Amino acid sequence: MPMQAHEIEALLRETFPDAQIQVGGEDGVHMSALVIDESFRGQNRVQQQRAVYAALKGKMDGTSGELHALALTTRAPD
Repeated sequence: MPMQAHEIEALLRETFPDAQIQVGGEDGVHMSALVIDESFRGQNRVQQQRAVYAALKGKMDGTSGELHALALTTRAPD
C-alpha cells in the first residue's frame, strides 16, 4: 500500500523531532522530502541521506517497499 505524506512525516519526526520537515507528492509512491535538522551539521550529503533513509525503517527497501521513490533534500539550518 502506498504511503501518504503524513505517514512519511511521522516516521521522520520520530528520528528528527525538532527538524523542519516538508513532504510532498500525491501518488503515495513518488514523493519528495525536505529535512532541515541540526544533527546534519558537519555531515556530508550521503551521511545525511542515510540518516533519513534509516528513519524510514525499511519502507523503501527492495521491490516490495511501500515507498518507491523519494526525492530528498537535506541540510543543517542556516
